[in-house]
Amino acid sequence: PEDSTAITEETFGPTVVINKVGDLEEAVEKANAVNYGLGSAIFTGDKKRGLALAEKLDAGMVSVNSFLAFAGIAALPFGGSGDSGFGRIHGADGLREFARPRAITVEKFSAPLNLMTMTRKPRDIKIVKWMLANVQGKM
Repeated sequence: PEDSTAITEETFGPTVVINKVGDLEEAVEKANAVNYGLGSAIFTGDKKRGLALAEKLDAGMVSVNSFLAFAGIAALPFGGSGDSGFGRIHGADGLREFARPRAITVEKFSAPLNLMTMTRKPRDIKIVKWMLANVQGKM
């Protein structure tokens, strides 16, 4: 049933749920309707179609014509989406879970006017246009 624990809660199986659906769009809707999306597997004779379907699923990991292949490749991120899991492990994304990125900027030169205001004089607008034409992207 649609309200069973296997559908409404995260289960660390293996758990297989079989639902009858009218088409692939309904299958994707049912799969994406839950708050948990750790991993999914798609089995198909058409790999291109399987890949297109995989990209529509709200899951942290999806295998096409295999199951758990993503778990065996250490360079790939391992983790879920939504309320699933506890973040990422493996690969660069797993390392980023333990990092705190920060952006620091230092003024390279003083502008001849305050660029953070919308009240500019005609002379200021000419300067801004010149800067956009000659300086933007060249610093």
